[in-house]
Amino acid sequence: MFKHILIPMDGTALSEAAVDKGLAFAREIGAKVTVMMTIEPVPMMVMAMVQLAEQQNRYHQHASDQAARHLGEALAKAKAAGVACETLQVDHDHPYQAIIDTAAKQGCDLIAMASHGRRGISALVLGSETTKVLTHSTTPVLVFR
Repeated sequence: MFKHILIPMDGTALSEAAVDKGLAFAREIGAKVTVMMTIEPVPMMVMAMVQLAEQQNRYHQHASDQAARHLGEALAKAKAAGVACETLQVDHDHPYQAIIDTAAKQGCDLIAMASHGRRGISALVLGSETTKVLTHSTTPVLVFR
């Protein structure tokens, strides 16, 4: 049924569990996977303009290092499970849009991702990348909790 699964992650324990579940599912159905992480730009209001360029560079380097570590761990898990896998690090202002765009660009026929399950005020204030993907994606989405 599904041949290529996109598994977005953000480095949290919940997204790590979704990677594990997504890889197990891919192994069962014989699908390949692409695991991705999105790096958002540093919020501009956080720092003075004088420090902006230097801080942005530090932030991006730190975020890239963390993404590389998480993606490397996911790649190792995929190899151990015998699942064909590639990894991607994407810079984008809006993670949900990066997920949708990556699924289309990579030819993925399923997006498998975690949901933090926020409800009430915290869901309204914090929003949910998963909810945004579900709302805007034309690619089917499997949500792990």
